[in-house]
Amino acid sequence: MPQTYDFETVLARREAGGIKWNLYEADVLPMWVADMDFRSPDCVTEAIVERVQSHSVFGYHFEHAPLREVLTERMHTRYGWQVEAGQLVFLPSLVVGLNLMCQLYGGGAGADVATFAPIYPPFLGAPKNYGQTPSQAPMRVERVGSRLEVSIDWDAFEACITPKTRLLMLCHPHNPLGYQYSRADLERILALAERHDLTVVSDEIHCDLILGDQPHIPFASIAPEAAARTVTLMAPSKTFNVPGLGLGFAIIQDPERLKALTAAMWSGMVAHTGVVGLVGAEAAYRHGQPWLSAALAQIRRNRDAAVAFFADTLPEVACTVPSATFLMWLDFRQTALADDPYKLLIERGRVALNNGKDFGLGGEGFARLNFACPPATLQDGLGRIARAVRGG
Repeated sequence: MPQTYDFETVLARREAGGIKWNLYEADVLPMWVADMDFRSPDCVTEAIVERVQSHSVFGYHFEHAPLREVLTERMHTRYGWQVEAGQLVFLPSLVVGLNLMCQLYGGGAGADVATFAPIYPPFLGAPKNYGQTPSQAPMRVERVGSRLEVSIDWDAFEACITPKTRLLMLCHPHNPLGYQYSRADLERILALAERHDLTVVSDEIHCDLILGDQPHIPFASIAPEAAARTVTLMAPSKTFNVPGLGLGFAIIQDPERLKALTAAMWSGMVAHTGVVGLVGAEAAYRHGQPWLSAALAQIRRNRDAAVAFFADTLPEVACTVPSATFLMWLDFRQTALADDPYKLLIERGRVALNNGKDFGLGGEGFARLNFACPPATLQDGLGRIARAVRGG
């Protein structure tokens, strides 16, 4: 009999602690930071409990061969991508990874780092930490009725690459727009990267959260030329709702770039991963697919419910229809909240979304909604947004 999963119970997350539910006052509903309001997979909890009960020593634990094994197999079976175990580097988080990428491959102080915008804020912050300038290529986000249609502005992308650009940071699938790059998109990006001799960092943390029929294509897998210049970043954190385990990984198939990152990991500047994260990640990737399939079905239902709500009840707020991620980009520019949606949603609706201004170019008048939550929570949040927009 197939296992069933509960994605409808509203969990007491405020009591459990964590930034999402404890940053704001108790009457503010948090729908911002990208973790899910669902129970994490039981297989992860069980693996961690078993490790704690069977081995009561928590020493330094930098390596976990079974995780390397399951990840290389996963890349092969899901994407037809041949990755060797030694090409994996474990990281404490992908935000740390983005910073390391700028440090190692960004071209030093004074260089430009190319990226699309609006974009997950650490893509803008990481280059600045090393004296580099994020060079933003605005995506096309066009309002069609109550929906936002997203596409790449190729002229803007080429214009953002300067003689000082050494690094392209790609968010694939795209956060916050939920955009999936097609193979044609990736091939065109590769051609530009080759022409300008760019290292490509492809943050693919949302690669397992695909809501449509188009499968995810790792950038490095499209051609040997892509693999030779790409660092791919992945993690179980979004996929299996385990960001607190502090585990991500890089895949690097170029020997020199791999050598540079490995040396950086042993320099003392970056914390290593711990045994709980390694064991939990192995369990998630090895046994968590049934949970993920069920979670994705609920996330799709939530997406569709939110899209219908904005179309039928609150059409002055336009939304994306994301084909990946559990994040929705909302356009408040035709509402009374246009000047500062983030602030006014909290003040008038007691609901906290992400501030569009934090996502760089194209963020003014927008906010980001996390819809990975029980249906009752989603309906509560949508109702709060409507009250903030219309009053009452």
